Amino acid sequence: MATTEKLKITAATAQELSTGVLLSGEAQAVLDPAMPPLAFLDALSARDLYADAVQFLSRALPKREAVWWSCLCARDLPADDKQPELGGGLSAAEAWVYKPNEDNRRKAEKAANAIKASHPARWTAMAAFWSGGSLGPPDAPEAKPAEDFTAKAVAGAILMAVALDPLESMARNKRFLAYGLDIAKGGTGRPPARP
Repeated sequence: MATTEKLKITAATAQELSTGVLLSGEAQAVLDPAMPPLAFLDALSARDLYADAVQFLSRALPKREAVWWSCLCARDLPADDKQPELGGGLSAAEAWVYKPNEDNRRKAEKAANAIKASHPARWTAMAAFWSGGSLGPPDAPEAKPAEDFTAKAVAGAILMAVALDPLESMARNKRFLAYGLDIAKGGTGRPPARP
């Protein structure tokens, strides 16, 4: 699936990326200043510190890849035929991933705003919108999003997707982190078909 020739995480150490990430005390205890990012993620996973791993990886990945990861995790949830706007939000985020331009970024904003409930699809679309550009209307003075808005929306969407079914949370934690790690290693993150 993935090759190390296409690593998406460019930082040399996990320490470089951990600034601004709210890691638990357990995760901070694992963090060695010289530890490479993927080794840190492996250490977090080995200790079942999945929330820390999701927050760290959402910050470590480039924005486009982070939004893609969030799309995959949200698509992993059962479809909700009563809320077609959820699929619209994910489709808009995916369109931005495939072609990250201003038009698609604004479509992601519109799709996110059409989702009234707090749902992984809404936060995935917001993550695409918050990737750059201005938060204000196109004709207003520019108001740039904070650099970490996309990472926070991605982490929130993925952690919410995990929590939607407590009985599935451990399996989802492992599966979703595997998607993200595959992306980080240059893969597509696409999961194999489930039986």
